[in-house]
Amino acid sequence: MYYTYLDTPIGELLLAGNQHALYELGFPGGPKRRRAEPDWELRDVIFTEAKSQISQYFEGTLKVFSLPLAPSGTPFQMSVLEQLRKIPYGTTVSYSEIALRLGKPRAMRAVGTANGRNPIPLIIPCHRVIASNGTLAGFGGGLPTKEALLKLEQAGH
Repeated sequence: MYYTYLDTPIGELLLAGNQHALYELGFPGGPKRRRAEPDWELRDVIFTEAKSQISQYFEGTLKVFSLPLAPSGTPFQMSVLEQLRKIPYGTTVSYSEIALRLGKPRAMRAVGTANGRNPIPLIIPCHRVIASNGTLAGFGGGLPTKEALLKLEQAGH
């Protein structure tokens, strides 16, 4: 696996993958803080387009990512990730709404678990999922990061 880091307004992001697709994006803090593994190889050039698009996102000029992604997970997790990719920039949906879209209205907790295991947050926008009462629920990068991303999108919407 190859990796690089990108400085952003929310801190240094880890990007990992190969020459064909992005496998992981890691935040610098929060409960799911992610750093490169010892056997990974630093290779900045592979991530030129990903770095460009993420930088444009933070500048407010990119609202839809178009990067090749290769997330991993169970079939249910992959179905949740597909639903997350359909959430438009600047909007939020609840965990229960995602469960309804999947035809599993009682699967809110499972949706939350799958959301929390998203290996490519930001690009697969799990930060756009909130609790049914409108509050910000858990986020692997930490709630301050989730709040910052939502504010960025509201400002550019």
